[in-house]
Amino acid sequence: MDRIVVIGTSGSGKTTLAQQLANKLNFKHVELDALHWEPNWQMAELDVFRERVINALMSDQWVVDGNYSKVRPIIWKRADTIIWLDYPLYLILWRMSKRVIRRTLTRENLWGTGNRETLWKHLFTRDSLILWVLQTYRRRKRDYPLLFQQPEYAHLQIIHFRSPRKVNKWVSGLG
Repeated sequence: MDRIVVIGTSGSGKTTLAQQLANKLNFKHVELDALHWEPNWQMAELDVFRERVINALMSDQWVVDGNYSKVRPIIWKRADTIIWLDYPLYLILWRMSKRVIRRTLTRENLWGTGNRETLWKHLFTRDSLILWVLQTYRRRKRDYPLLFQQPEYAHLQIIHFRSPRKVNKWVSGLG
């Protein structure tokens, strides 16, 4: 495991796990959200985003977290391991709600962009992260196994976790 990608529905804990792994293995951590989002919640232009991803993957050992299909071929082609956090929907919704509340109360500056989550926008509007989870949860459960079967991804080792407890046990057993 030298080039790891952590995937899963928003709120599953991808960034937390990727940071833990990067620290434990002494690898570079690449957070795709940080490469994707510009100030005022503007998405980076596709060419800019792709270039940022390519530059971030220049080292030989890294842990990437994120699900961006527009850069998936770039990342997965170089990766050797996929860790899929496939948790129950109720757990993801609970975690997402807690995260938005925490980030709102602390006014956390996301990715150094000045972007901040707000309770109203990120829980109760069409930009709601809860709505995003509900829209993507089943699609990811359906699509990931199909992607893993594609010939271009045959080289990947897939590690599939269905509970945080199993992830924690696995991480504690590393190195």
